[in-house]
Amino acid sequence: MTARSARVGAVVVGILLVGLLLRGPIVAVAPVTATIRGELDLSSAQLGLLTSLPVLCFAIMTPFASRLIGRAGANLATTIAIVGVGAGSILRSAGGLEATIVGTVLIGAFVTIGNVVVPVIIRRDIPRPRVGIVTGAYTSSLNVGSMITSIATAPLAEQFGWRGALVTWTAFSLLALAGWLLAIGPRAAARWGTVRPTIETGAIDTVAVDTSGIPVPRRSARTWTSATAVLLSLAFAGQAFSYYGLTAWLPTILADEVGLSASAAGTGSSVFQVAAIAGALGVPLIAARRGLTVAVCLVAVTWLSAPIGLLLAPEAWLLWGTLGGAAQGGGITVVFVLVVHLSRSGAHARGLSAMVQGVGYALAATAPTLVGAARDATGGWVVPLLVVLGALLVFTGCGFAGAYRTRSRAA
Repeated sequence: MTARSARVGAVVVGILLVGLLLRGPIVAVAPVTATIRGELDLSSAQLGLLTSLPVLCFAIMTPFASRLIGRAGANLATTIAIVGVGAGSILRSAGGLEATIVGTVLIGAFVTIGNVVVPVIIRRDIPRPRVGIVTGAYTSSLNVGSMITSIATAPLAEQFGWRGALVTWTAFSLLALAGWLLAIGPRAAARWGTVRPTIETGAIDTVAVDTSGIPVPRRSARTWTSATAVLLSLAFAGQAFSYYGLTAWLPTILADEVGLSASAAGTGSSVFQVAAIAGALGVPLIAARRGLTVAVCLVAVTWLSAPIGLLLAPEAWLLWGTLGGAAQGGGITVVFVLVVHLSRSGAHARGLSAMVQGVGYALAATAPTLVGAARDATGGWVVPLLVVLGALLVFTGCGFAGAYRTRSRAA
């Protein structure tokens, strides 16, 4: 193994450890919501804040995260994200309701920085032929973090209380910080305004440096005025809306429509998260062999089968949960790969990543509420599942068009 390959490998490990951090501490709340509600005497609205606030932060804080990354540089921004999530996790477990909510907001804000900066680092430091598989591995690590906290938080809470269980996941911050420092070095991790790539990958970044040291594109890199960028934003919105809508309500659907007990429904719905790992790793391989357009179409067809299957044959829920889970893991991966391929520079990658995720998460934050409101209004799950189906049709159309336009520009 050459020294350059070893450096690339170290950065990949750092990215994967950061991925564990960007969803695990958020999902950790779900298994202990009943305990938190009882101890803090929360209303349903207050309890809902603990799960919806981070997603709202993703939407609201994305422009600020992009600005921070542009000024501080991707290296320092990643360090700030890692340390900030750890600090928020500690505060969330340190006191009463106020500390819990403020800590949750901090976690969401610093996770937002991580959400935006990782695609920038992948574009900067990973050789182009490996971008797809590294992006897939990164999105897999998001699901692995969610899976670990979903499985282990409740048993930990039985031994150490819910505060002790939640603060345990600061271990993700420690692991991510150690991996990041080993990957790029302590000086680079703390340096303000780093512009040059940590690893020479052969990619040319069309940026200059002004007198303040801030990267400035040499040519205009459009985002909000780019039709392709708008299509990718809408595609990600359809993907994220569907994911959060089903994540929030799938256990209830299984209980109501299939007759599973509450515990069995919770366990059964976990397949939706676990199967995402296969989708996240498999889609880049399909894209490399058949192209991104084919990958988007395959993900879309598989994704659409989940709400359609639950509508027509809910007794086959294990099949639909597996297909939908694999598709949602592949869906976020293929959008991130398209973002990296479309971006022309580090600054453009940052702006495009911020736009796509800002729009996507703003709409995704409404999913649990809208799907639940549809359930309350109709008394059944037909209309709510049709709402999810509609969001997936947006993903399908915009994702295909975005992939086609990206391919045409690269040709």
